[in-house]
Amino acid sequence: MAEPLWWDPPERPIEKSREGNWTMARLPYLDRSDLLPEHQDLLARNLNLYRVLAHSPRAARSLNTLARFIRDGSRLDPRLRELAILQVAYLTRSAWGFSHHVRIGREVGVSDDDIRAIADETGGRPTELEPAARAVLRAAREMTTDLAVSDETFSALRQEIDNERLTDLIVTIAFYNGLVRVLETMQVDVEDDYLPYLDEFPLPKV
Repeated sequence: MAEPLWWDPPERPIEKSREGNWTMARLPYLDRSDLLPEHQDLLARNLNLYRVLAHSPRAARSLNTLARFIRDGSRLDPRLRELAILQVAYLTRSAWGFSHHVRIGREVGVSDDDIRAIADETGGRPTELEPAARAVLRAAREMTTDLAVSDETFSALRQEIDNERLTDLIVTIAFYNGLVRVLETMQVDVEDDYLPYLDEFPLPKV
């Protein structure tokens, strides 16, 4: 028997983006007032992804547990972590994921040249990235498009990072491959504050 809903889905106006386009995720964006008191902490940050995931608080908490480990618990170099995440978002054209991780990436040492290099590496053009960064980007592309990292790329990664960090990298790439599919299926909108990052670093056209 299905659990009863603790709230009635509210009637919400469709929101308007900076460009004037009317946008709306496939499920209503929840606010703290829509949730039971014990779940309101899920919306401590008023981001659209969290507002959609809050429809299932237990799922939201489970995803947040792994996301927090990736961000705060992993020993993987944060810059390499963010390059991997940006590569996944770039390949999958996930506007929400890409825009948010441009901001996060800059906070942990990802340069604008690094971000631009993702497009060049994806297109097979030479870049000035160091071998570790190139191997990380290649691994993210292979897992995203071919399911698994090739033997050649895995060997290259092992020359650059230890087994713990390599495992964390693979978990990170896998997690964000899953998350971008949640974002795109739920049609989560990019918040206005993050739209300038997409102007600065456009995603490839379909």
